[in-house]
Amino acid sequence: MSRHELAVGAHVAPEHPVEDAEALGADCVQVFLSDPQGWRKPPARADAEELRGSDLPLYVHAPYLINVCSPKNNVRYGSRKILQQTCEAAAEIEAAAVVVHPGHAEDGIRAGVDRWVRTLDMLQTAVPLYIENTAGGDNAVARRFDALARLWGAVSEAETGAEIGFCFDTCHAHAAGEELSDAVERVLAIVGRIDLLHANDSRDPPGTGADRHANLGKGEIGADVLREMIRAANAPVICETPGGAKAMRADLAFARSALDA
Repeated sequence: MSRHELAVGAHVAPEHPVEDAEALGADCVQVFLSDPQGWRKPPARADAEELRGSDLPLYVHAPYLINVCSPKNNVRYGSRKILQQTCEAAAEIEAAAVVVHPGHAEDGIRAGVDRWVRTLDMLQTAVPLYIENTAGGDNAVARRFDALARLWGAVSEAETGAEIGFCFDTCHAHAAGEELSDAVERVLAIVGRIDLLHANDSRDPPGTGADRHANLGKGEIGADVLREMIRAANAPVICETPGGAKAMRADLAFARSALDA
């Protein structure tokens, strides 16, 4: 697919995603289906039939607290359960994919990677699962690219019926302290293809581990670097940036201009 054909959209409130997309002029959207900081099962949606019938690509972001890498049984088992439930809820609305943060393991990255393999052995999903690079955390399995390479190697060889993809977040790479001038190329060398790009600027300097997003070209990453990353990723774009509709429309325009360059 050429860059000119790639969808550009935004993370929106979950109540009326189709209407919000129309109001923003978004080609796709991302939503939470449940409390991002909670363990409760996503509720059934009254608009499920409408969403299934819509041509709008809708991505689902899994709750932030999911950590299938944890050595703590209650955290790991609870994470696997809500991830399974989120995938099932996403299938009900025929979502394009579920995006999940891969988490961290207090007892080391190798142990965390092994628990991801076990998770994929157990997971049943008709919707693709996109693993996203993360911003911070000790022993995070996808913060630094060397750790991501270890995770991706294991995930790629896992015996699973799930379709696994990769979501790249520009702010997270900046927060992790990765060199951004060739970050996309280095990630592609690991994962092969970026399936979704989270295009976000950062409110904080590089390497802080702080996952605080800023509007595109208004933060610490730099407009030119962001434009090049958006171009190089060659993937659908979701902006997870702050502010109201006016700020979001400006970010969508920024992303489209980068793809059209």
